Amino acid sequence: MKKLHHPAKISVLLPDLRGGGAERVNLDLAHEFVRAGHEVEFVLRQARGELLNEARANHCIHDLNVPRVRQLLPKLVSYLRTHKPDALLAAMWPLTVIAPIAQRLSGHHCKVLVSEHNILSAQYRNWGRGHRAAMRASMAVGYRFADRRVGVSSGVVSDIAALSGLSRAAFDVIYNPVPPRSEPSSLTMRNAEALWSCVKGARIVTVGTMKPMKNHPLLMRAFARLDRPDARLMFVGDGAARDALVSLARELGVADRVILAGFHPDPTPFYKTADLFVLSSDYEGFGNVIVEALICGTPVVSTDCPSGPREILEGGRYGQLVPVNDAASMALAISDALIAPANRDSLIRRAADFTPAIAAQRYLELLELI
Repeated sequence: MKKLHHPAKISVLLPDLRGGGAERVNLDLAHEFVRAGHEVEFVLRQARGELLNEARANHCIHDLNVPRVRQLLPKLVSYLRTHKPDALLAAMWPLTVIAPIAQRLSGHHCKVLVSEHNILSAQYRNWGRGHRAAMRASMAVGYRFADRRVGVSSGVVSDIAALSGLSRAAFDVIYNPVPPRSEPSSLTMRNAEALWSCVKGARIVTVGTMKPMKNHPLLMRAFARLDRPDARLMFVGDGAARDALVSLARELGVADRVILAGFHPDPTPFYKTADLFVLSSDYEGFGNVIVEALICGTPVVSTDCPSGPREILEGGRYGQLVPVNDAASMALAISDALIAPANRDSLIRRAADFTPAIAAQRYLELLELI
């Protein structure tokens, strides 16, 4: 990546550093910004989360210590006046509408780039009309004050353009960076193999937090339809929906063939020891886990949900797409994928299109720091 002769101070505003997709993306971008010669400071509404120690080891952390979002604006205004960054990156609504307003109120001139990482119309669908109206109004105002507006997929851009009333041309698409992980140790690979407790050929893995948008019950029902008694289904991740999934596995009679591996900060050994990765989401902002699977050369079946999977898989060129919430179609696709020969080199080459250096370069170009 081209380096700037005069390094800039880039502040990254996030709610916290829990182990979610947007948090991971911004941490990977920060590492690349530093490699390009810039200084990065994470500005957190609350300094907590699984990724906090990694961030602290490599970057400055500023804890605004704000328990409620409505208390954020004055604290952020004060931060900008005192610390005077050259650029402010804010991710995830409502931070994406508060940040541009805070910059105006602070009187400090810096570039403000806001990024959305999910289909907000779906994420907040059940929050009521009042919440939706407030969200739309805040986006219509806050986005206009930002210098640059980014969505992590074309689908996200279409969604936030419609919500905010801004032209789609007012937004840029930058796909999420997904870095290749270091090669797993022989010990972690052996541990993953031990969890499978079956020979290769019918190992199905999914990775992600157990929450409603991931629609893991759909995958469980599709798995139960398979005419493959040798098949095993592994869930890598944890969350509030775990107990309901355990109950569903028992109800469907597949509990003895379902493996709950729990949360692992690096799921690479599970991708590498699996025969197939499946994503069953109702919606995604992007779908980093699909790219993680491709990096390992693992074939993919995914719901054709809004909005990332179709873009990552190029309409089915690099993996199978099935309708959302259709267990029969998913079961058929899984069955076909398990017996089809996989061009793993092709999948790995596709994954290279999403390296952090490429994404960081685009962000720095939009901020005019290159």
